[in-house]
Amino acid sequence: MQHLNKAFIEKLRFNKDGLIPAIAQDWLDGAVLMLAWMNRSSIELTISSGEVHYWSRSRKEIWHKGETSGHTQLLKGIRYDCDADVILLTIKQTGSVACHTGLRSCFFEQAGEQQTNKEEQLSLLPPSDACSELFNVINHRKFSPEPNSYTNNLFQGGDNKILKKIGEESAEFVMACKDENNSSIANEAADLIYHLQVAIAHHGVPWRDVLEVLESRKGAPRRQANSQ
Repeated sequence: MQHLNKAFIEKLRFNKDGLIPAIAQDWLDGAVLMLAWMNRSSIELTISSGEVHYWSRSRKEIWHKGETSGHTQLLKGIRYDCDADVILLTIKQTGSVACHTGLRSCFFEQAGEQQTNKEEQLSLLPPSDACSELFNVINHRKFSPEPNSYTNNLFQGGDNKILKKIGEESAEFVMACKDENNSSIANEAADLIYHLQVAIAHHGVPWRDVLEVLESRKGAPRRQANSQ
């Protein structure tokens, strides 16, 4: 994380108790993990230490997230909304557990949907970007097969079937680009990404590993084009 200038704190609109709500968001897939409160001191301490500190309204003291559990939050960036009365923390969650219940996210309740049991309720993953959610579904099919599932059919066929489909979808994507058909390009790209994810899941590689590689390439030295 680049060094943050604390001057932005002067722009924040704290409530009458000197507090501001802070949303913690995963740095890779954008999943919302939790909401807590911060004051000026906890924000300054978060910036200086690189680990998130909140304000505990019940204990009336600064709370170092994960100090006892080990589930610390490494700060990646801070934003604030248009009214400057809510801040968004981009964080790397140690141990993938942000909620005191032991779950990745505090937001596992779904409004308007009846949960059959508590176990099912607690198994819900927080909403994230479309590719990460797709991979979660694919990975779930791998360990919990469903009848007539195309994904399971691919898994059963192994590399031979999966890689053949990747070759076919790659060719179709190339042709869509050559035809300059934007709708076809989007559809073929989606098909290609799906089959790539099936291959990745088949080999037991977590999708987050792919995201971390992409993230690590930000700001990397530019590749030089080969001179002809």
